[in-house]
Amino acid sequence: MPERILSISGLRGVIGDGLDPEYVTRFAASLGTIVNGGTVVLSRDGRSTGEMLRHAVLAGLLSTGCRVLDLGIASTPTCGVMVTALKAAGGLQLTASHNPIEWNGLKPFSPEGSVFDKSTGERLLSVINGSPDYRPWSRLGSVEFFADPTGEHQRRVFELIDVPAVKSRKFKVVLDCNHGSGSLLGPQLLRELGCEVIVMGGVADGQFAHPAEPLKENLSTLMSAVVAHGADVGFAQDPDADRLAIVDNKGRYIGEELTLGLAVDHVLSRKKGPVVVNGSTSRVTADIAEKYGCPFYRSHVGEANVVAKMREVGALIGGEGNGGVIEPQVGFVRDSFVSMAYVLDALVARGTTLNAWIETLPKYTIVKDKLHCPRERVEQACAALRHAYSSATATEGDGLRLDWPDRWVQVRASNTEPIIRVIAEAPDEAKAIALCAEAVALAKKAVV
Repeated sequence: MPERILSISGLRGVIGDGLDPEYVTRFAASLGTIVNGGTVVLSRDGRSTGEMLRHAVLAGLLSTGCRVLDLGIASTPTCGVMVTALKAAGGLQLTASHNPIEWNGLKPFSPEGSVFDKSTGERLLSVINGSPDYRPWSRLGSVEFFADPTGEHQRRVFELIDVPAVKSRKFKVVLDCNHGSGSLLGPQLLRELGCEVIVMGGVADGQFAHPAEPLKENLSTLMSAVVAHGADVGFAQDPDADRLAIVDNKGRYIGEELTLGLAVDHVLSRKKGPVVVNGSTSRVTADIAEKYGCPFYRSHVGEANVVAKMREVGALIGGEGNGGVIEPQVGFVRDSFVSMAYVLDALVARGTTLNAWIETLPKYTIVKDKLHCPRERVEQACAALRHAYSSATATEGDGLRLDWPDRWVQVRASNTEPIIRVIAEAPDEAKAIALCAEAVALAKKAVV
Protein backbone atom coordinates (compact mmCIF):
# COMPACT_ATOMS: atom_id res chain seq x y z
CA MET A 1 0.00 0.00 0.00
CA PRO A 2 1.21 3.57 -0.62
CA GLU A 3 2.68 5.32 2.40
CA ARG A 4 0.15 8.08 3.07
CA ILE A 5 -1.36 9.04 6.41
CA LEU A 6 -4.28 11.46 6.49
CA SER A 7 -5.80 12.66 9.76
CA ILE A 8 -7.39 15.73 11.33
CA SER A 9 -3.82 16.93 12.04
CA GLY A 10 -2.80 16.90 8.38
CA LEU A 11 -1.14 14.73 5.80
CA ARG A 12 2.13 12.80 5.66
CA GLY A 13 3.44 10.42 3.08
CA VAL A 14 6.37 9.11 1.09
CA ILE A 15 7.17 11.15 -1.99
CA GLY A 16 6.59 8.99 -5.05
CA ASP A 17 4.68 6.37 -3.07
CA GLY A 18 1.40 7.93 -2.00
CA LEU A 19 2.23 11.61 -1.63
CA ASP A 20 1.84 12.81 -5.19
CA PRO A 21 1.25 16.34 -6.57
CA GLU A 22 -2.35 15.60 -7.56
CA TYR A 23 -3.35 14.60 -4.02
CA VAL A 24 -1.38 17.47 -2.46
CA THR A 25 -3.16 19.97 -4.71
CA ARG A 26 -6.53 18.54 -3.67
CA PHE A 27 -5.58 18.81 0.01
CA ALA A 28 -4.54 22.46 -0.44
CA ALA A 29 -7.69 23.26 -2.42
CA SER A 30 -9.76 21.73 0.38
CA LEU A 31 -7.97 23.94 2.90
CA GLY A 32 -8.63 26.94 0.64
CA THR A 33 -12.29 25.97 0.57
CA ILE A 34 -12.76 25.83 4.35
CA VAL A 35 -11.03 29.22 4.80
CA ASN A 36 -13.33 30.56 2.05
CA GLY A 37 -10.53 31.83 -0.15
CA GLY A 38 -8.99 33.87 2.67
CA THR A 39 -5.36 34.66 3.45
CA VAL A 40 -3.13 31.63 4.08
CA VAL A 41 0.43 31.72 5.48
CA LEU A 42 2.61 29.14 3.72
CA SER A 43 6.03 27.88 4.81
CA ARG A 44 8.16 24.74 4.55
CA ASP A 45 11.02 23.00 6.27
CA GLY A 46 14.30 22.36 4.47
CA ARG A 47 13.44 19.04 2.83
CA SER A 48 14.54 18.83 -0.80
CA THR A 49 11.05 17.74 -1.83
CA GLY A 50 9.50 20.88 -0.33
CA GLU A 51 9.78 22.94 -3.49
CA MET A 52 7.77 20.39 -5.48
CA LEU A 53 5.10 20.31 -2.80
CA ARG A 54 5.06 24.10 -2.65
CA HIS A 55 4.08 24.36 -6.31
CA ALA A 56 1.35 21.75 -5.90
CA VAL A 57 0.04 23.53 -2.81
CA LEU A 58 0.05 26.91 -4.54
CA ALA A 59 -2.04 25.47 -7.36
CA GLY A 60 -4.64 24.28 -4.86
CA LEU A 61 -4.73 27.47 -2.80
CA LEU A 62 -4.81 29.81 -5.80
CA SER A 63 -7.51 27.77 -7.49
CA THR A 64 -9.78 28.39 -4.50
CA GLY A 65 -9.13 32.15 -4.42
CA CYS A 66 -6.64 32.35 -1.54
CA ARG A 67 -4.17 35.14 -0.97
CA VAL A 68 -0.97 33.27 -0.09
CA LEU A 69 1.72 34.88 2.06
CA ASP A 70 4.78 32.74 1.35
CA LEU A 71 7.41 32.72 4.12
CA GLY A 72 9.72 30.39 2.20
CA ILE A 73 11.70 28.10 4.50
CA ALA A 74 10.60 28.62 8.11
CA SER A 75 9.93 26.53 11.19
CA THR A 76 6.54 25.12 12.14
CA PRO A 77 6.18 27.38 15.21
CA THR A 78 7.13 30.39 13.08
CA CYS A 79 4.26 29.53 10.72
CA GLY A 80 1.86 29.47 13.66
CA VAL A 81 3.15 32.79 15.00
CA MET A 82 2.81 34.49 11.63
CA VAL A 83 -0.75 33.28 11.12
CA THR A 84 -1.75 35.31 14.17
CA ALA A 85 0.61 38.22 13.48
CA LEU A 86 -0.74 38.65 9.95
CA LYS A 87 -4.33 37.92 10.99
CA ALA A 88 -4.57 35.20 8.36
CA ALA A 89 -7.50 32.84 7.88
CA GLY A 90 -5.15 29.87 8.22
CA GLY A 91 -1.69 28.51 7.62
CA LEU A 92 0.04 25.55 6.03
CA GLN A 93 3.45 24.16 6.94
CA LEU A 94 5.07 21.69 4.54
CA THR A 95 6.89 19.21 6.75
CA ALA A 96 7.09 15.59 7.82
CA SER A 97 8.63 16.59 11.17
CA HIS A 98 10.89 13.76 12.40
CA ASN A 99 9.98 11.25 9.67
CA PRO A 100 12.79 9.96 7.39
CA ILE A 101 14.05 11.97 4.43
CA GLU A 102 11.76 10.31 1.84
CA TRP A 103 8.68 11.60 3.71
CA ASN A 104 7.01 14.99 3.54
CA GLY A 105 3.65 16.35 4.57
CA LEU A 106 1.20 19.20 5.07
CA LYS A 107 0.26 20.60 8.49
CA PRO A 108 -2.64 23.09 8.49
CA PHE A 109 -3.13 25.87 11.05
CA SER A 110 -6.26 27.58 12.32
CA PRO A 111 -6.64 31.38 12.51
CA GLU A 112 -5.45 31.08 16.14
CA GLY A 113 -2.09 29.79 14.91
CA SER A 114 -2.65 26.29 16.29
CA VAL A 115 -3.15 22.93 14.64
CA PHE A 116 -6.71 22.07 13.67
CA ASP A 117 -9.08 20.93 16.37
CA LYS A 118 -11.22 17.84 15.84
CA SER A 119 -14.23 19.57 14.25
CA THR A 120 -12.15 21.68 11.84
CA GLY A 121 -10.02 18.69 10.91
CA GLU A 122 -13.08 16.59 10.20
CA ARG A 123 -14.49 19.37 8.03
CA LEU A 124 -11.25 19.42 6.03
CA LEU A 125 -11.40 15.65 5.54
CA SER A 126 -14.99 15.97 4.36
CA VAL A 127 -14.04 18.49 1.67
CA ILE A 128 -11.07 16.35 0.55
CA ASN A 129 -13.45 13.44 0.06
CA GLY A 130 -16.07 15.70 -1.51
CA SER A 131 -15.64 18.68 -3.81
CA PRO A 132 -13.37 21.72 -3.25
CA ASP A 133 -14.76 25.13 -4.19
CA TYR A 134 -12.74 25.94 -7.30
CA ARG A 135 -13.05 29.58 -8.41
CA PRO A 136 -13.46 30.91 -11.97
CA TRP A 137 -10.58 32.57 -13.79
CA SER A 138 -11.54 36.05 -12.58
CA ARG A 139 -11.48 35.09 -8.87
CA LEU A 140 -8.20 33.17 -8.56
CA GLY A 141 -5.84 33.93 -5.68
CA SER A 142 -2.44 35.60 -5.48
CA VAL A 143 1.01 34.97 -4.00
CA GLU A 144 3.14 37.40 -2.02
CA PHE A 145 6.58 36.71 -0.55
CA PHE A 146 7.08 37.81 3.05
CA ALA A 147 10.54 39.26 3.62
CA ASP A 148 11.00 38.80 7.40
CA PRO A 149 9.40 35.55 8.63
CA THR A 150 11.43 35.28 11.88
CA GLY A 151 11.40 38.79 13.40
CA GLU A 152 8.00 38.60 15.09
CA HIS A 153 8.69 35.12 16.42
CA GLN A 154 11.95 36.22 18.02
CA ARG A 155 10.28 39.31 19.50
CA ARG A 156 7.62 37.19 21.22
CA VAL A 157 10.22 34.78 22.61
CA PHE A 158 12.39 37.60 23.95
CA GLU A 159 9.41 39.08 25.82
CA LEU A 160 9.40 35.93 28.00
CA ILE A 161 12.92 36.29 29.40
CA ASP A 162 15.46 38.71 30.85
CA VAL A 163 17.43 39.32 27.65
CA PRO A 164 20.13 41.62 29.13
CA ALA A 165 20.83 39.11 31.91
CA VAL A 166 21.15 36.23 29.46
CA LYS A 167 23.45 38.32 27.27
CA SER A 168 25.69 39.06 30.23
CA ARG A 169 26.35 35.33 30.82
CA LYS A 170 27.86 34.88 27.34
CA PHE A 171 26.82 31.23 27.10
CA LYS A 172 28.59 28.85 24.75
CA VAL A 173 26.00 26.74 22.91
CA VAL A 174 26.27 23.92 20.38
CA LEU A 175 23.15 23.90 18.18
CA ASP A 176 22.35 20.93 15.95
CA CYS A 177 19.81 22.07 13.34
CA ASN A 178 20.41 18.92 11.25
CA HIS A 179 19.83 20.86 8.02
CA GLY A 180 16.26 21.71 9.02
CA SER A 181 14.28 24.93 9.17
CA GLY A 182 15.52 25.69 12.69
CA SER A 183 18.75 26.88 11.07
CA LEU A 184 17.08 30.18 10.12
CA LEU A 185 15.95 31.46 13.52
CA GLY A 186 17.99 29.23 15.86
CA PRO A 187 21.54 30.60 15.38
CA GLN A 188 20.18 34.15 15.00
CA LEU A 189 18.18 34.01 18.23
CA LEU A 190 21.08 32.56 20.23
CA ARG A 191 23.56 35.12 18.90
CA GLU A 192 21.12 37.93 19.72
CA LEU A 193 21.19 36.52 23.26
CA GLY A 194 24.94 37.02 23.37
CA CYS A 195 25.81 33.35 22.95
CA GLU A 196 28.85 31.94 21.23
CA VAL A 197 27.15 29.45 18.90
CA ILE A 198 28.69 26.39 17.28
CA VAL A 199 26.19 25.40 14.56
CA MET A 200 25.88 21.88 13.17
CA GLY A 201 23.82 21.31 10.03
CA GLY A 202 23.22 25.01 9.57
CA VAL A 203 22.06 24.90 5.93
CA ALA A 204 18.33 24.23 5.51
CA ASP A 205 18.61 21.83 2.58
CA GLY A 206 17.06 18.76 4.18
CA GLN A 207 20.20 16.65 3.74
CA PHE A 208 20.10 15.26 7.26
CA ALA A 209 23.50 14.51 8.79
CA HIS A 210 21.85 11.88 11.02
CA PRO A 211 18.36 10.38 11.37
CA ALA A 212 15.83 13.16 11.78
CA GLU A 213 14.44 12.34 15.24
CA PRO A 214 16.56 13.93 18.02
CA LEU A 215 17.09 10.73 20.01
CA LYS A 216 20.21 9.76 21.97
CA GLU A 217 21.37 7.24 19.38
CA ASN A 218 21.28 9.97 16.72
CA LEU A 219 23.12 12.69 18.65
CA SER A 220 26.52 11.23 19.49
CA THR A 221 28.25 13.94 17.44
CA LEU A 222 26.43 16.67 19.37
CA MET A 223 27.34 15.11 22.71
CA SER A 224 31.00 14.94 21.70
CA ALA A 225 30.92 18.52 20.42
CA VAL A 226 29.58 19.87 23.72
CA VAL A 227 32.52 18.29 25.56
CA ALA A 228 35.09 19.28 22.93
CA HIS A 229 34.00 22.95 22.96
CA GLY A 230 33.45 23.15 26.71
CA ALA A 231 29.89 24.32 25.99
CA ASP A 232 27.26 25.19 28.58
CA VAL A 233 24.56 23.29 26.70
CA GLY A 234 23.80 21.45 23.48
CA PHE A 235 20.46 21.85 21.69
CA ALA A 236 19.10 19.53 18.98
CA GLN A 237 16.09 20.43 16.85
CA ASP A 238 14.00 18.18 14.67
CA PRO A 239 13.64 19.21 10.97
CA ASP A 240 10.71 21.61 11.48
CA ALA A 241 12.03 22.90 14.83
CA ASP A 242 8.96 22.34 16.97
CA ARG A 243 10.79 19.81 19.18
CA LEU A 244 14.00 20.15 21.17
CA ALA A 245 16.33 17.63 22.80
CA ILE A 246 19.02 18.78 25.21
CA VAL A 247 22.59 17.77 26.06
CA ASP A 248 23.96 19.09 29.37
CA ASN A 249 27.33 20.70 30.02
CA LYS A 250 28.87 17.30 30.77
CA GLY A 251 27.94 16.02 27.30
CA ARG A 252 25.12 13.91 28.71
CA TYR A 253 21.98 13.47 26.65
CA ILE A 254 19.13 14.37 28.99
CA GLY A 255 16.47 13.65 26.40
CA GLU A 256 13.32 15.24 25.12
CA GLU A 257 11.19 14.51 28.18
CA LEU A 258 13.19 16.87 30.37
CA THR A 259 12.86 19.71 27.84
CA LEU A 260 9.27 20.16 29.00
CA GLY A 261 10.18 19.46 32.62
CA LEU A 262 12.82 22.19 32.64
CA ALA A 263 10.50 24.72 31.01
CA VAL A 264 7.68 23.93 33.46
CA ASP A 265 10.05 24.16 36.44
CA HIS A 266 11.25 27.59 35.31
CA VAL A 267 7.83 29.01 34.48
CA LEU A 268 6.14 27.80 37.69
CA SER A 269 9.00 29.16 39.80
CA ARG A 270 7.94 32.64 38.65
CA LYS A 271 4.15 32.31 38.36
CA LYS A 272 1.59 29.71 39.37
CA GLY A 273 -0.96 28.24 36.98
CA PRO A 274 -2.33 25.05 35.37
CA VAL A 275 -0.09 22.67 33.41
CA VAL A 276 -1.26 20.35 30.61
CA VAL A 277 0.67 17.44 29.09
CA ASN A 278 -0.37 14.38 27.13
CA GLY A 279 -0.83 10.84 28.40
CA SER A 280 2.59 9.72 27.14
CA THR A 281 4.58 12.37 28.99
CA SER A 282 6.90 11.67 31.93
CA ARG A 283 5.72 11.98 35.54
CA VAL A 284 8.44 14.60 36.02
CA THR A 285 6.06 17.40 35.00
CA ALA A 286 3.31 16.10 37.31
CA ASP A 287 5.75 16.08 40.24
CA ILE A 288 6.94 19.60 39.42
CA ALA A 289 3.37 20.93 39.24
CA GLU A 290 2.65 19.30 42.60
CA LYS A 291 5.79 20.90 44.09
CA TYR A 292 4.52 24.34 43.16
CA GLY A 293 0.91 23.57 44.14
CA CYS A 294 -0.38 23.96 40.58
CA PRO A 295 -3.24 22.10 38.84
CA PHE A 296 -2.06 19.35 36.49
CA TYR A 297 -3.97 17.79 33.58
CA ARG A 298 -3.37 15.09 30.98
CA SER A 299 -4.89 15.07 27.49
CA HIS A 300 -4.88 12.46 24.75
CA VAL A 301 -1.69 12.32 22.71
CA GLY A 302 -1.51 14.81 19.86
CA GLU A 303 -0.77 18.51 19.75
CA ALA A 304 -4.40 19.34 18.94
CA ASN A 305 -5.58 17.50 22.06
CA VAL A 306 -3.03 19.22 24.30
CA VAL A 307 -3.94 22.64 22.92
CA ALA A 308 -7.68 21.99 23.35
CA LYS A 309 -7.14 21.03 27.00
CA MET A 310 -4.85 24.03 27.56
CA ARG A 311 -7.55 26.36 26.27
CA GLU A 312 -10.20 24.63 28.37
CA VAL A 313 -8.33 25.01 31.68
CA GLY A 314 -6.48 28.26 30.91
CA ALA A 315 -3.07 26.60 31.13
CA LEU A 316 -0.01 28.66 31.90
CA ILE A 317 2.19 26.23 29.98
CA GLY A 318 1.89 22.81 28.41
CA GLY A 319 3.30 20.46 25.84
CA GLU A 320 4.34 16.96 24.99
CA GLY A 321 7.17 14.80 26.26
CA ASN A 322 8.70 14.58 22.79
CA GLY A 323 10.47 17.88 23.44
CA GLY A 324 7.51 20.03 22.45
CA VAL A 325 6.89 22.98 24.79
CA ILE A 326 3.72 25.03 24.14
CA GLU A 327 3.84 28.58 25.48
CA PRO A 328 0.53 30.44 24.90
CA GLN A 329 2.23 33.85 25.09
CA VAL A 330 4.10 32.99 21.87
CA GLY A 331 1.56 30.67 20.24
CA PHE A 332 -0.44 27.50 20.71
CA VAL A 333 2.13 25.38 18.92
CA ARG A 334 5.17 23.37 20.02
CA ASP A 335 8.23 25.62 19.92
CA SER A 336 11.93 24.71 20.25
CA PHE A 337 12.95 28.39 20.39
CA VAL A 338 10.85 29.00 23.50
CA SER A 339 12.52 25.97 25.07
CA MET A 340 16.04 27.22 24.37
CA ALA A 341 15.25 30.68 25.71
CA TYR A 342 13.70 29.32 28.91
CA VAL A 343 16.66 27.05 29.62
CA LEU A 344 19.17 29.88 29.25
CA ASP A 345 17.02 32.29 31.26
CA ALA A 346 16.67 29.76 34.07
CA LEU A 347 20.41 29.08 34.20
CA VAL A 348 20.97 32.81 34.75
CA ALA A 349 18.20 33.10 37.34
CA ARG A 350 19.45 30.06 39.27
CA GLY A 351 23.13 30.89 38.92
CA THR A 352 23.95 27.28 38.21
CA THR A 353 24.97 24.83 35.51
CA LEU A 354 22.52 22.73 33.54
CA ASN A 355 23.87 19.53 35.05
CA ALA A 356 23.36 20.86 38.58
CA TRP A 357 19.81 22.01 37.78
CA ILE A 358 18.87 18.62 36.38
CA GLU A 359 20.04 16.93 39.58
CA THR A 360 17.27 18.79 41.46
CA LEU A 361 14.50 17.30 39.30
CA PRO A 362 12.56 14.07 40.06
CA LYS A 363 14.34 10.97 38.77
CA TYR A 364 12.59 8.63 36.34
CA THR A 365 13.62 6.56 33.36
CA ILE A 366 11.27 6.54 30.40
CA VAL A 367 11.71 3.93 27.66
CA LYS A 368 10.05 4.10 24.25
CA ASP A 369 9.71 1.40 21.62
CA LYS A 370 7.50 0.67 18.62
CA LEU A 371 6.40 -2.10 16.31
CA HIS A 372 4.84 -1.98 12.89
CA CYS A 373 1.14 -2.82 12.98
CA PRO A 374 -2.02 -1.92 11.05
CA ARG A 375 -4.02 0.66 13.00
CA GLU A 376 -7.10 -1.56 13.12
CA ARG A 377 -5.24 -4.21 15.15
CA VAL A 378 -4.12 -1.93 17.97
CA GLU A 379 -7.13 -2.88 20.10
CA GLN A 380 -5.90 -6.47 20.15
CA ALA A 381 -2.63 -5.29 21.66
CA CYS A 382 -4.50 -3.20 24.23
CA ALA A 383 -6.65 -6.17 25.21
CA ALA A 384 -3.58 -8.37 25.70
CA LEU A 385 -1.95 -5.84 28.04
CA ARG A 386 -5.18 -5.20 29.91
CA HIS A 387 -5.45 -8.92 30.63
CA ALA A 388 -1.78 -9.37 31.54
CA TYR A 389 -1.69 -6.37 33.88
CA SER A 390 -5.07 -6.68 35.57
CA SER A 391 -3.74 -5.20 38.83
CA ALA A 392 -2.94 -1.83 37.21
CA THR A 393 -5.28 1.15 36.94
CA ALA A 394 -6.38 1.32 33.31
CA THR A 395 -7.08 4.54 31.40
CA GLU A 396 -8.61 4.04 27.97
CA GLY A 397 -9.61 6.31 25.11
CA ASP A 398 -6.15 6.94 23.67
CA GLY A 399 -4.94 3.39 23.34
CA LEU A 400 -4.36 2.04 26.83
CA ARG A 401 -2.37 3.45 29.76
CA LEU A 402 -1.76 1.25 32.80
CA ASP A 403 -0.62 2.85 36.08
CA TRP A 404 0.90 1.39 39.24
CA PRO A 405 2.02 3.49 42.23
CA ASP A 406 5.64 3.59 41.00
CA ARG A 407 5.46 3.01 37.22
CA TRP A 408 3.27 3.06 34.11
CA VAL A 409 3.08 1.69 30.59
CA GLN A 410 1.12 2.83 27.55
CA VAL A 411 0.34 1.27 24.17
CA ARG A 412 -1.31 3.28 21.42
CA ALA A 413 -1.44 3.77 17.67
CA SER A 414 0.78 6.53 16.28
CA ASN A 415 -1.03 9.50 14.75
CA THR A 416 1.69 9.95 12.13
CA GLU A 417 3.11 6.50 11.28
CA PRO A 418 1.67 2.97 10.77
CA ILE A 419 3.09 1.75 14.08
CA ILE A 420 2.17 0.96 17.67
CA ARG A 421 4.05 3.03 20.24
CA VAL A 422 4.88 1.43 23.57
CA ILE A 423 6.12 3.65 26.40
CA ALA A 424 7.06 2.68 29.96
CA GLU A 425 8.40 4.69 32.88
CA ALA A 426 9.74 3.76 36.30
CA PRO A 427 12.11 5.27 38.90
CA ASP A 428 14.60 2.47 38.14
CA GLU A 429 16.11 2.13 34.65
CA ALA A 430 16.18 -1.67 34.69
CA LYS A 431 12.51 -1.84 35.68
CA ALA A 432 11.50 0.60 32.95
CA ILE A 433 13.42 -1.32 30.29
CA ALA A 434 11.98 -4.63 31.45
CA LEU A 435 8.41 -3.31 31.56
CA CYS A 436 8.66 -1.83 28.06
CA ALA A 437 10.22 -4.99 26.62
CA GLU A 438 7.55 -7.17 28.22
CA ALA A 439 4.76 -4.93 26.92
CA VAL A 440 6.22 -4.98 23.39
CA ALA A 441 6.41 -8.77 23.47
CA LEU A 442 2.78 -9.05 24.63
CA ALA A 443 1.61 -6.57 21.99
CA LYS A 444 3.57 -8.28 19.23
CA LYS A 445 2.17 -11.69 20.12
CA ALA A 446 -1.36 -10.27 20.05
CA VAL A 447 -1.14 -8.64 16.62
CA VAL A 448 0.99 -11.11 14.65
